[in-house]
Amino acid sequence: MKVLLVGGGGREHALAWALSGSPLLGKLWCAPGNAGIAEIAECVAIGAEDVTGLLAFAREQGVDLVVVGPEAPLTLGLADACAEAGIRCFGPSAAAAKLEGSKAFTREVATAAGVPGAEWAQFTDPNAARAYVRQKGAPIVVKADGLAAGKGVVVAETVEQAEAAIAAIMEDRVHGAAGATVLIEECLLGQEVSFFALCDGEVALPMAAAQDHKRVGDGDTGPNTGGMGAYSPPPAFTADIETQVMERIIRPTLAEMARRGAPFRGVLFAGLMLTEQGPKLIEFNVRFGDPECQVLMLRLQSDLLAALAAACDGTLDQAELRWSREAAMVVVMAAQGYPGAYRKGSVIEGLEQAAQVPGAQVFHAGTARGDDGALVATGGRVLGIAASGATLGAARDAAYAAVDAVRWPDGFCRRDIGWRAL
Repeated sequence: MKVLLVGGGGREHALAWALSGSPLLGKLWCAPGNAGIAEIAECVAIGAEDVTGLLAFAREQGVDLVVVGPEAPLTLGLADACAEAGIRCFGPSAAAAKLEGSKAFTREVATAAGVPGAEWAQFTDPNAARAYVRQKGAPIVVKADGLAAGKGVVVAETVEQAEAAIAAIMEDRVHGAAGATVLIEECLLGQEVSFFALCDGEVALPMAAAQDHKRVGDGDTGPNTGGMGAYSPPPAFTADIETQVMERIIRPTLAEMARRGAPFRGVLFAGLMLTEQGPKLIEFNVRFGDPECQVLMLRLQSDLLAALAAACDGTLDQAELRWSREAAMVVVMAAQGYPGAYRKGSVIEGLEQAAQVPGAQVFHAGTARGDDGALVATGGRVLGIAASGATLGAARDAAYAAVDAVRWPDGFCRRDIGWRAL
């Protein structure tokens, strides 16, 4: 099969790494890719949101399957454009991608499907939102309705913090048009878990769970980021909880989306809170998580390409996914200053030594090659240093041994990934 992978981050490097091991793969392109992906796929200079350019390339090259990494191309209708051209695309239609594109839409679907979740209300008037917060009290959650690169959620410990978040999102528009509407939600208590299921519109096949670390600093301090590390499997996510999630959250949502004429095909990523009353939905995403994808791909033992093709073809009932019993962890190395302003262009060395740590795998997120061939940082989250091991502790030790082999003075990482379990 000829495959075009869309995106250029750590998630896409992990997907490229897994796809490259498939016996079904003939040719792999990645648009736009990064320096790490370029070692295993042919990178093409087309932006991930350039739907017209991506479709033209897929037609010219006779691509059999387009695999979409990030959410933005999906909300822009890349899967719809591929369908019209007769090209298989792993990822939902724009109508189904609204599950991530609008948090209010997700809550409407979840409510209609009877999915357990937080009490919620939506507002387009900041004064009305502030009045609701004062009525409900804190802690309380404020969310920008639209896409905000994983940074549009504020868990406010006080009413004042909530009001400040409303002002920033709705009045200062720190997330642009994504903040025209906000959701105010009940603050659920428990452990947060990311769970992934492959869907073909009718059938949902459970994948695996992971725990992400959103805050930038050790001990879950500082502002939210796109994710500073993850591990899988989370000990708190038992087989019984997985059954509950599939029966109460994933399958009812799939049925409701089909009823609305927008069947969901792709990977459904449920952000969950494991509460004393059972698992509850925080939000949906319509693609693999980043950095959760990196640990999922380390643990996946079956053919990823075959599974993605089955999701596109409506044959997931005949597919199988096999998972390693080993644990996996990824530690994100970011540029100093992230998630605020950060400098680009600093040189990174030592990745060959990092990759030699037993069990370790280096994933690139924001990297490029300079004119002299040196590896340079081009983003905020730059590397995902991952490792697998017989236990979570062994995976952690290997991951941090590989981190310590990297020579990058302008980079930093959290040193406590996996603390909840360890």
